[in-house]
Amino acid sequence: MQTGKLLVLLGLLLVALGAFLWLGGGSLFSWFGRLPGDIRVERPGFRFYAPLASMLLVSLLLSAVLWLVRRLSDYV
Repeated sequence: MQTGKLLVLLGLLLVALGAFLWLGGGSLFSWFGRLPGDIRVERPGFRFYAPLASMLLVSLLLSAVLWLVRRLSDYV
């Protein structure tokens, strides 16, 4: 598959996912950003948020997907 076609396909998938979340599907992911490893400090006049566990989960999922895509592209 050409790089341009792949980028267009990924862009369309991203737009579809964004529209799904924007139009009410976000309740499925309400837990995201509130995992036990996410750090949240709120004080008057100060707010700090470090989504460590959430970003680790995203990194693992993206790594698995990219590994799978690379593995499957070897067979094509």
